[in-house]
Amino acid sequence: MKISVSNLTKKYGSQRAVDNISFEVQTGEVLGFLGPNGAGKTTTMKIITCYMAPSDGDVKVGDYSILENPEEVKKNIGYLPENNPLYEDMPVLEYLEYVAELQGVPKEKIQERVAEMVVLTGLNVEKHKKIGELSKGYRQRVGLAQAMIHDPEILILDEPTTGLDPNQIIEIRKLIRELGRSKTVILSTHILSEVEATCDRILIINEGKIVADGTADVLKQQAAGEEMLRVQIADAANSDEVVSSLMELEKVIMVDPIKELENGFMINCKESAETRKEIFKLCVSKNWVLTQMTPIETKLEDIFRELTTN
Repeated sequence: MKISVSNLTKKYGSQRAVDNISFEVQTGEVLGFLGPNGAGKTTTMKIITCYMAPSDGDVKVGDYSILENPEEVKKNIGYLPENNPLYEDMPVLEYLEYVAELQGVPKEKIQERVAEMVVLTGLNVEKHKKIGELSKGYRQRVGLAQAMIHDPEILILDEPTTGLDPNQIIEIRKLIRELGRSKTVILSTHILSEVEATCDRILIINEGKIVADGTADVLKQQAAGEEMLRVQIADAANSDEVVSSLMELEKVIMVDPIKELENGFMINCKESAETRKEIFKLCVSKNWVLTQMTPIETKLEDIFRELTTN
């Protein structure tokens, strides 16, 4: 089921928490929704799930508008909020049965769905405990189970791996990828490696506006058109001469010495392939020995920092 966000705005007085954003998420797509704290991620997800109303704009879930058919929208969405509110005095199984009934799961299928969720989210060992007795990681699993109990077409997951250990994170990532084959998933997280491992596409929001939208590879290619090279040169008279000679090359933007590497440099450049040719020719003309020249891949963390800091 497709999600279409159109000119969405949310105002708090004069402040725009979400500022006229539009995007789509297709069926079978896992969208990583990134942004610093206060960027508008959680507000956007709350609007999509009909938890709050927008100031302007609309969201359509399939053929249903959040303004005109909020109840139909809710039926098709499973939502794990950031703070994961749970009834801590209820046992895990009783709580999941209760949520299943609230979500309209047929009575004859409730036990079957609860059993499936217990297996899917790894709750079997702790299923008879009260939720308040569980660790944070297991509470997060209960939150995931309640979001999926009614087999929704769309999953909205706000920081789904918070509190999980590394093994649990790998399991939940695998589960999200599997769910994403047939469902529409929006995943918000601060763990950028998780986005690369789990998501088909990345959308970055900053100060209420979308600042990037694409796959991880596309965003890396678009990152200011600049690349980094790690270079080491031997047989040069001194490093100052190397730096000044490198800075004269047309494609070189900046040269920074690497302290722990003798005559080693980090070179910020445009068009890495052409720059490498220029550096090689320079070393030949100067009778220097080029002992290392390695491209440094642009990291998602660097792109995120560049797009979300003033």
